[in-house]
Amino acid sequence: MNALRRPGLALIAAALLAGCATGTTEADPGAPDAPSGSVATPDPSRAPEGRTPDGTLLVADFGSDTVTFVDPGRGGSGEGGAPIASVKVGTAPYGLVVGEDGRAWVATAEGVAVVDTEQRTRLALIPYATESGPVTTGEYRGGGMGIALAPDGQHVYVGVNVPGEDGAVEVIDTATREVTGTAPVGMRPFDVDVSPDGREVYATDHDSFDVTAVDADTLKTRRMEVAPYGTEGGLGSWLKPHYAVARPADGKLLLPFEGERLAVLDPRTGKVTIERMTANTHQHGATLTPDGTLLVVGTGPIGSDDEAPSLTVRAPDGTERVVPLEGPHEDVAVSADGSTAYVTGGFTRDGYWNGITVVDLDDEKSEPVRLTAGRRPLGIAVL
Repeated sequence: MNALRRPGLALIAAALLAGCATGTTEADPGAPDAPSGSVATPDPSRAPEGRTPDGTLLVADFGSDTVTFVDPGRGGSGEGGAPIASVKVGTAPYGLVVGEDGRAWVATAEGVAVVDTEQRTRLALIPYATESGPVTTGEYRGGGMGIALAPDGQHVYVGVNVPGEDGAVEVIDTATREVTGTAPVGMRPFDVDVSPDGREVYATDHDSFDVTAVDADTLKTRRMEVAPYGTEGGLGSWLKPHYAVARPADGKLLLPFEGERLAVLDPRTGKVTIERMTANTHQHGATLTPDGTLLVVGTGPIGSDDEAPSLTVRAPDGTERVVPLEGPHEDVAVSADGSTAYVTGGFTRDGYWNGITVVDLDDEKSEPVRLTAGRRPLGIAVL
């Protein structure tokens, strides 16, 4: 383990420089001095008439109030790709999820937006039942963060951040577009996942070092600590859970930490086992390919001994390939055939860039392709 990752005063002091670690208000990402980089404006002439083509990318523009539709280029490779349209959804959209009916559910600071992705229009904005303070922007804003859809498509579950306090998971009926229930969870629910059978919902509570399991029927909750480095440092620690993936084969949750440890949580028992990882970099977004390969986004260094940004490609047997990336990244989605990964450059901390990196998962010798798109894109889905 790196020396800087040992709990103590050095950890707390260093964490003051790590935006995802503390509760300090971040600057408005739209401010002139924000490191937003170049912005590619959607080209209306490229926007298809009628239905949005399969394989189009949808990103949540955390640095704006829109989602952006992106043509992923030739064969989905990123080459020749570009943004084709944007739709206003609400302030600082974070996570998003898309159902089989083509509707996207987007967690913004104001409420959950419902977007018809086929026609590229907003259908509704559902306000939260939880009071989360004034509508603001930046990493620590109140409102929706992680979001997930039930396997049967009947409910959406959104994690609502209440700055400085425990958050909530709100249940939305997808037919009526109304909040039908609320369950208390931990602090700053970065990610929300649903068990493969749809019986439980899991909020990854970043600032309280735990995962909250919510019974989908009764909304009863139980908290399970996931802290492979311990909890010393509290809000001043960056060694916290960020994103999780529910593994279909056994329902266990996979939570990557620092490119060093993969915490495997059995939600039935609350037991956590640790597997070794090799990227040695601060990690955020994660997803699984159809064959069970785990993709994990390495955001870049937090401690002085950390490696640069990367995408970890972890096979089901635990062997890993680490793909270097240029600049910070946040989240990842994968093509339907599992051959291509799309990694957003938005990042919850400073240093983000306005684009997507495209990684060919089948050709290990190919170089990642950078595609300019969106404004600080965080959440991403492949339509």
